[in-house]
This record gives sequence, structure tokens and C-alpha cells, in this order.
Amino acid sequence: MSRGDRRAAFPDPRRAPHGAPVAIGGDLSSETLLAAYSLGIFPWFDDDDGPILWWSPDPRCVIVPGRMHVSRRLARRLRRGEFRFSFNRAFEAVIDACARPRSGGEGTWITPRMREAYVRLHREGHAHSVEAWRDGELAGGAYGVALHRIFFAESMFTGRTDAGKAALARLDRALAERNCMLIDCQMPTPHLLSLGAIEIPRGEFLDRAAANRLEAAAPAARPESIIPPA
Repeated sequence: MSRGDRRAAFPDPRRAPHGAPVAIGGDLSSETLLAAYSLGIFPWFDDDDGPILWWSPDPRCVIVPGRMHVSRRLARRLRRGEFRFSFNRAFEAVIDACARPRSGGEGTWITPRMREAYVRLHREGHAHSVEAWRDGELAGGAYGVALHRIFFAESMFTGRTDAGKAALARLDRALAERNCMLIDCQMPTPHLLSLGAIEIPRGEFLDRAAANRLEAAAPAARPESIIPPA
């Protein structure tokens, strides 16, 4: 089944009630995931034994590439070259670090089934990671799905002070240089908002997702990824 066929299986996310999923059930095949992202929908659930929940929240949290807020402390760290960066060099290590329980005993939504699905997307060239290294060790990173000119960020981790922010700053710069339209952050948090993320109406986000689909399907669409080579 093609990605277009999978898109037809999803209800119109514009009609989803506030705070409710767009759809329940389905699978995490690459075709389904890519169809969902192209429509502005993402999976989010924390029980591998339960049904998959598909979301398109209103409002939507995004970062406009090139407009991430970099604090003076982080800017100093970046100028001093405290971190070394790479892309797609340690995807599985990044997703595993993102899946670890957070401080305060919070669990994770990156279940074994979700991990398997995103590792598969990575091997197929759709999911990508950015890594921040310090002293030869993976210190922070983030991963997500790239579709034409939108990067759908999924999760970020910090192993050493400011390393996660540094990785996101490197990703933001790379995406701005490659004319990325948006970095989707899904749901707002105080941490994301402090980094320059903004909230936009769901309808506006879905309009941009639709424009991204049309542009990607055009004969003149750029073939290269918005993610730099590793």
C-alpha cells in the first residue's frame, strides 16, 4: 500500500476534538508513519500492549529554523568548541538515551515497538539524529523524521550540561542553512519555549504540512535531504 493510500485511512486532523487523538489503532509500519507525519499527525502512547494513539494537537509547538534562542552560556560553550557534532552517526544510541527514564521517575513513551519502528525509518533514510560529543563520549542528542522541508522532532536528551541544547542548536543551524520550513516540536513545554519555540494554530501548521506535501511531489522538488551528510 502506498503512502498516499495510507493517508486516506486517517481522518481529517482538523476535525479532531481538542485534547483527543485523531485516530486509534493501526500499525507502525514505515508507510503508515510517513503518511501520518505528512498529514501533521504523530503517534504517542506509552503501552506496547494497548492501541496506537495518533495526535495532531492544537496549538502546535514549532521552532522556525534560524530563530532558536541560544543563551549566552551556551553561545560561549559553542564558541569554545566544547562539543563536536555529527549527524546520523549514533542514531540507536540517541534513541536509547532518549528512552531512559527522566529525573523525577518519569517513564518513557519510547516503547520497544516505537524504538523498532524509528530504527527502521532511520535505516530507510527517513529518521535522523544529531549528536553532541564531548571527550569522545556521546553527551547529548536529538532525533526525528525529515519530510522534504519539515523536520518532525521526536525527542532530545542531555547527558552532560547543555549538550542536548547544543545538539539542537547545531540542528537548527543546519536546517536553516538548508531552507527547512519548520522544526515540529509537537507539544509546548517550558523548556522548549525557553529555546525559542512558539505555538501556532493547528490549522496553520496543517496548511504548512499540506504545502510541504505538494512541494515534495512537484517535479522540481529538491532531491537532497534537509539533513547534512554524517
